[in-house]
Amino acid sequence: MRSVDRAMLVIGALLAALPAQAQTYDPRYPICMQVFSIDGPAIGCGYASMAQCKASASGRAAECFANPYFAGASRKAPVRARRR
Repeated sequence: MRSVDRAMLVIGALLAALPAQAQTYDPRYPICMQVFSIDGPAIGCGYASMAQCKASASGRAAECFANPYFAGASRKAPVRARRR
């Protein structure tokens, strides 16, 4: 039983020591751009509008998309239609 406990402790320590991957999506910006290169794709979220992102992506192997983790979307109050 002690060897099983030690093995679990060693495995847990090794997993805790492995480097963690940083979050790709910045929750402060609503638009992200994914750039494709020889080294692999890279995602950067630092765009305030789709037009700004598309201007930056122009002429590159890149695409713009809405940030799925944008924090500002949940803070806004819903827009209500006014009755006349």
